[in-house]
Amino acid sequence: MLSRAGRRSHADGRIEIDNTAAERALRAVALGRKNFLFAGSDTGGERAAAMYTLIGTAKLCGLDPQADLQHVLERIADHPINRIEELLPWAIATTPRAMPRAA
Repeated sequence: MLSRAGRRSHADGRIEIDNTAAERALRAVALGRKNFLFAGSDTGGERAAAMYTLIGTAKLCGLDPQADLQHVLERIADHPINRIEELLPWAIATTPRAMPRAA
């Protein structure tokens, strides 16, 4: 099995030799499992899940999560509800505005 996987990674340079990147991405889920027990209630858990989703999406879009949340919170009160999708991380990432990028 290992030799077959090794041959595939040498034949196609796009295939990673190990799964370290995937394990690193899932580390937050594994660590969070214990934290999720202390959300206080189902509603607290739902709010925490929403925040983790926004933060994770900002990271995937290459944005600094803190700057992204600050940007949204500063604008959401005066923003029209029918254009709320303009405040989503993937919309902010594609606008030419100077937004701090994730390191």
